[in-house]
Amino acid sequence: MLTFVWAEDENGVIGKDGSLPWNLPNDMKFFKEVTLTGNVLMGRKTLESIPNPPLKNRINVVLSRNENFEVENIIVLHSKEDVLKYAEESDKPLHIIGGSDIFQLFSQDVDRLYKTLIHEEFEGDTVMSPIDYDAFELIEEREGVVDEKNIHAHTFQIYKRK
Repeated sequence: MLTFVWAEDENGVIGKDGSLPWNLPNDMKFFKEVTLTGNVLMGRKTLESIPNPPLKNRINVVLSRNENFEVENIIVLHSKEDVLKYAEESDKPLHIIGGSDIFQLFSQDVDRLYKTLIHEEFEGDTVMSPIDYDAFELIEEREGVVDEKNIHAHTFQIYKRK
């Protein structure tokens, strides 16, 4: 099973200067809860944005066109076909966590969406790839708690492909 796991603002912004343009611990907790159920797939730039990679307690997979790209303790694949084969052979979900180009590449293959919608607008240089929400059904939605550490209103949404 392939999933997308991401957070975006009201305009679809998902990143700025290689990181998140907001601080939202509730989203980080949601991200961790979801991704600990399987393995994670990301592009090289997303890998480079993670402090102290790889993500702990998950198999980390990077998709890179660079045939010479290697990283210790991370599986590197070089094509969409390799990723789909890897996902098919795994008994765990493969959670795609970014970036925008990777989301776009697998937009027709993804089975489930785990989205945090932040109800504000942020400055950013990366936006989420378009998703055909007509192909998905919203199966869960809950409001995130706003408090002194989580100052941005947000909603957690889970969709499954129809």
